[in-house]
Amino acid sequence: MSGDQYGTTHGFVVPPMPSAPPPAPADPLRAVAVALLNCSGLGLGYVLVRRRLLAAVCCAATGILLFVALPADPDGVSGTALTTYVVFLVLAAVHGGIVGLRTRLAWPPRAPLAIGLGLLLLAVPAGGVVLYDGARDEATEQMLLDRLERADRLVRAAEGKPFTGAESDFRDAWRVYSDLLDDHPGSRAADRVPDSMRTYYTTVGAAYEDKKYCDAIPSLTYLRTVSRSTDKEVLGSLATWPDDRLATSLYECGSDGLAEGDAAWPTRFGELFTAFPESEQAAKVEPAVGSAVDRAVKDVRGDEPCAAVERLKALSSQVAGLKGEEAGAGQALAEDVGRADRSADSGAYDCGVDQYKDGDFAEAVTTMNDFADENEGHKNRARARKIAIAAEIAQTIPAAGKRLPTTASGGSISVTLKNDSPDEITVLFTGPVTGSVTLKGCGSCTAYATSSTLARGFKPCSDSGKKYPQRTISLPVGTTYFLHKPKSGISGTTPASDTAKLSSGYVYTECAYTTKGFGLGS
Repeated sequence: MSGDQYGTTHGFVVPPMPSAPPPAPADPLRAVAVALLNCSGLGLGYVLVRRRLLAAVCCAATGILLFVALPADPDGVSGTALTTYVVFLVLAAVHGGIVGLRTRLAWPPRAPLAIGLGLLLLAVPAGGVVLYDGARDEATEQMLLDRLERADRLVRAAEGKPFTGAESDFRDAWRVYSDLLDDHPGSRAADRVPDSMRTYYTTVGAAYEDKKYCDAIPSLTYLRTVSRSTDKEVLGSLATWPDDRLATSLYECGSDGLAEGDAAWPTRFGELFTAFPESEQAAKVEPAVGSAVDRAVKDVRGDEPCAAVERLKALSSQVAGLKGEEAGAGQALAEDVGRADRSADSGAYDCGVDQYKDGDFAEAVTTMNDFADENEGHKNRARARKIAIAAEIAQTIPAAGKRLPTTASGGSISVTLKNDSPDEITVLFTGPVTGSVTLKGCGSCTAYATSSTLARGFKPCSDSGKKYPQRTISLPVGTTYFLHKPKSGISGTTPASDTAKLSSGYVYTECAYTTKGFGLGS
């Protein structure tokens, strides 16, 4: 019998081969194993169930995450990217579990072993997280160290510059130091801040080390301000570093200004009294002021008495403004003020004498008259009046100022002073003796025409019918200079002068009269 006959006769047909292996029986452990292996982020669960394309997708997703995350920076991975990746892993694990439920594993053959491998491979993402956090922490440290270095560079670049020009850089650097200490106290950068601060202080306060005390005041004041705003435990000895230096700078700057006549010295001493009233430097202020007053008092007897008097007046005003009570110097400073005032008042006489000798007659008149008005009981008051008279005459007759007048009076020669003027006049005279006489106006007298005074035989004070106001004085032999001065307040008139050489055996008359257009004549 043939084969065909056999197949036909008996009715057997060979079934077609299946397109895929039949699904395996459901195995929850296998599903868990595939899900765990997919959680590694490498798609290993898909590899074990022969889903290579899906495994490649998992690897690609992990690669994208690594590309975004590396190199690590302080900000880390963005929340969106991280959330997206976690959702992807969850979906891959769920989908892998569904696939693995009825799909046999290519390897290993037993599900418990695959579960163990999955649990072991979970260390990959966990270790990656740990390593990434460490890398991010290191990136943060480097970032903070870079910030510290930039701040240090600002300080180094400002070295040697005036504080006013570098202040903004110093402030920027200080903000960095403070932020590192406050916001990142455990970082390596924060640990280095104290060293940077020490350099910072010495750089900002460099003017003090160079003995530029006035220049050091603003920078040390700034350091004292920022020291108060920072924790003293952090600053340590730097907390009080500026204090003694600032006190010394205030004293030295004020002392130099006091010696040089700089008007700013009271401000420096005032700041010293306010900030450091109990300091050694504050205790030295009053002795320095007292010495300055002593020098000015001594200078009154020197070559420039007027400058010394002005110095004393300035010292009196400046010292009076100092508030030294908290430093225990209030009473002593008040005594310095009183001494300066008394010496200035007394020294005005020496100033007037010096002005007179130098030919500054207008200044001498003012100085001596003020001195006489303000010092009624002074021993030189009478002579000051005499000098003022002689200086006033010397403004018109310079020869009258060649000799400093004395307080002598009287003489052997009679000189009658008459007023042939309707105006009250004062007759000033100087020579061997100096003085003044005031004569009332002549009620029946008038001003003379200028032409009449030029006529031959013109002789004022000769009308027997008039009663001329007059006064007789006694003067010594010698040259006497006269000045006829109209009453103060009469406008349009000028003084007239006369020089008389007085000799024994003669009687002299000085006549004052007024001319129209030319003022008083004698």
